[in-house]
Amino acid sequence: MSKCSKYCECVKHTRCVKRGICDPCEQIKHPDKFVKHCKGCVCDQLRRLQTQTEVDVFLSGGQVLEDVVFVSFNRNTCCAFFSDPTTEPGSTLIVDCQDIQAIRIEAD
Repeated sequence: MSKCSKYCECVKHTRCVKRGICDPCEQIKHPDKFVKHCKGCVCDQLRRLQTQTEVDVFLSGGQVLEDVVFVSFNRNTCCAFFSDPTTEPGSTLIVDCQDIQAIRIEAD
């Protein structure tokens, strides 16, 4: 048995907190472990966005990245990866999801 950490990885988190310990045989990767790390609506949307989706990205500084393609999202670093096949073929744009104010998903 070990003390519960801030991000308890026990199956029954409420029971774990009440007892103040984690039973190692019950530990699994907690699905919400990184939710608190990468905060915001856009970060939540990027976690669920299908790869190869064309989007417009509105950055907090007012710049807009138009017609970029969503490549991936790293939950550990909050980095969103996009490609720009029209303007800069073969390049990768890396943006902190917390610096994005909005995304527009292009209609098919």
